[in-house]
Amino acid sequence: MENNFIQQRGHYRELIVYQKAECIYDITFYFAHKYLDKADRTIDQMIQAARSGKQNIAEGSAASSTSRETELKLTNVAKASLQELLIDYEDYLRVRNLELWNVNSSKAEQTRMACRKHNDSAYFRKAITVRSDETIANIAITLIHQTDSLLRKLIDHLKAEFLTHGGIKEEMYAARKEWRRQNQ
Repeated sequence: MENNFIQQRGHYRELIVYQKAECIYDITFYFAHKYLDKADRTIDQMIQAARSGKQNIAEGSAASSTSRETELKLTNVAKASLQELLIDYEDYLRVRNLELWNVNSSKAEQTRMACRKHNDSAYFRKAITVRSDETIANIAITLIHQTDSLLRKLIDHLKAEFLTHGGIKEEMYAARKEWRRQNQ
């Protein structure tokens, strides 16, 4: 265990959950600017919620080397931000009498498969340019649900990792103790 208490982590771009959050951000940026009135404050709120979902995954992952607590908190913030965004998309559909696809509908099933298969935001940026507002909102909702599920799994993993290894102070103490043992 030689100086193993600050393991380099933070490879958030490799995380599927981050890639999906980036797709959600790109879709939301396009959607909000295309379908919401320029004076509507919801534009900024939706974009900020999508951004917060993505950025907090990145920031939490980057902080993980020195603070599992911060990583866990920021991952939870990402989850909460995406829940806020989910409600905005559902509100958009409801107040405009557009369809929120039933989870068992063929449209929803096809969308789930496509969203599961693609983590590249370029795919979605291209695909949404020829879709209706209803379809784009349902794509975003599907991605948010998938990302929420991944975030729940990540949070459970982070909790288990903390219980197993403790925090940075515990790791530093153990490393120092081991160093003393080896160097006496």
